[in-house]
Amino acid sequence: MSKSLKLFLGISYIVILSAFLYFIFTYIEMSRLDDFSYYKQLQINLEKIISTNLYLNLLIFFIFCIVWVSLLGFGSPLLLFSGILFGKWLGTFISVLSISIGALILYLIANFFFRDLVFHMFKDKFSKYIYFFKKNEFNYFFAFRLAGGLGIPFGLQNILPVIFDIKKSNYFFASFLGFIPMFFIWNTIGSGLNQYIKQADSFSFINLILSKEVYLPIILFAGLMALSLLIKKKIFSSKIE
Repeated sequence: MSKSLKLFLGISYIVILSAFLYFIFTYIEMSRLDDFSYYKQLQINLEKIISTNLYLNLLIFFIFCIVWVSLLGFGSPLLLFSGILFGKWLGTFISVLSISIGALILYLIANFFFRDLVFHMFKDKFSKYIYFFKKNEFNYFFAFRLAGGLGIPFGLQNILPVIFDIKKSNYFFASFLGFIPMFFIWNTIGSGLNQYIKQADSFSFINLILSKEVYLPIILFAGLMALSLLIKKKIFSSKIE
């Protein structure tokens, strides 16, 4: 990989991160973070912004997610924000689609520029997976995504399949379908948090957890984590021993 490309990618990531942090710290009054009424006002302002031009805001969020994920950005906060901004259904759809595209772009970048490095770092550790992925790469990668990436950091999850040389179509659709359960849960939590702020007069962590908009997705999240451990044990762990 050329130094100029490394410099370009590094500067691009820093610019995007800086712009995001600048927006957060200029829009949010840090001195009022302990004031619940401030969160209610933020919620009202955000709803006005989104409702004013829903499609434009969806497009902005869509593009931001693609760029953010393709530059190794983390995913979970995006899912909460999409649930808060767009609700659980629309938020799930826009986040699944945009993050799947961003992950595919990152995979293509890694496969083109960092293939030798990824092989050097991970091939020995995951060599016993290669045979099984070659037999049915879609099903195994779908299970990998469904299992939350086996606890591997999100950016690394998107790069690791380089050693399996997964087809682009299988990578995208296995990611898209495998993301849906977990992304829906995170978006539902974000939507529930938004509803709680809208309805409550004061903040209570107990009341937040006990609201059905929050505790139901948390229960689903725990169930999905259990499923993730089962998938890891039954499908992956047995292949790597």
